[in-house]
Amino acid sequence: MKTPCLLLSLTLLSLPLQAGELAGHKLLITSVRTGDTEIFVVDPDSGDAQNVSRSPTSEDRYPCWSPDGRHIAFTSDRNHSTNLYVMDADGANVRQVTHSTAVCYMPSWQHTAQGERIVFGMHSGKPEMASVNPDGTDLVMLGEGHDPTLAPDGKLITYTGHLPGGVSVFVMNSDGTNKRNVVPDANPFGAVFPNWSPDSRQIVFSKNAGDGLELYLVNVDGTNLRALTTFGGGKVCTPSAWSPDGQWISFRYTDERYWSNQERVNKVYTQKPADKRPVWVIRPDGRDAHVIECLRFQCAMDGSRASWKPK
Repeated sequence: MKTPCLLLSLTLLSLPLQAGELAGHKLLITSVRTGDTEIFVVDPDSGDAQNVSRSPTSEDRYPCWSPDGRHIAFTSDRNHSTNLYVMDADGANVRQVTHSTAVCYMPSWQHTAQGERIVFGMHSGKPEMASVNPDGTDLVMLGEGHDPTLAPDGKLITYTGHLPGGVSVFVMNSDGTNKRNVVPDANPFGAVFPNWSPDSRQIVFSKNAGDGLELYLVNVDGTNLRALTTFGGGKVCTPSAWSPDGQWISFRYTDERYWSNQERVNKVYTQKPADKRPVWVIRPDGRDAHVIECLRFQCAMDGSRASWKPK
């Protein structure tokens, strides 16, 4: 009698969202529908999508919104090395922010005590983090770590830091001071990608569970660690982003950790399977995990978040 119930549960879990549940939201995503990786603004309710990067000879990734939703920061290799760029929300007025030989990735943009800042990762021999004004001035190195993300209140940055045996969630002040570990468990698989709740009090991140990565939540002081997803079976949920109204968390879902095997990486990035890494959403209490139907196919295989437009 248990098998039919289990099959019914799995079927319900994979049903698409009902019309209207995500009305009023806009998501930034990376898509390979044009043949290369481009940045799209997508209405997850209607399915309407606009290609805002429109650069068929480059790989454009890791988009994020400015605090007012009028601009987008992203990374691109359009000038041979992968640097940070900023453009208007409709794709106009593209300007290069950094001019580095390091690979720039995963920007985050918020108001801070230092003014509007973009924090991002830079990789050239070792993973480092940096902060810069949106016009490219006042570049500040923040130390070693991956995937820094500014809190909505601009006070703290959460990031992936190293522990013996793996990586985990850390936080620091927005100026790079006072670094401390939040989750003491080391994740040997990587891909932690910590991110903030709208009130800057909780962090959503990916943590190893069995052979896969599930989403977890934790308070910023390290208390109340709990699992958000329980897919099991080696499934991977990462990276994630919280909607500005606090009602949903988006995440990328896939059936394997293909980045752990270079042969699989090469095959996946070459073949670009249409349904390999779709966008899902889930309630912060773990209910209503669903694929976004218009983002089931042709999402890029990279680690870009599905980022929600600020209200």
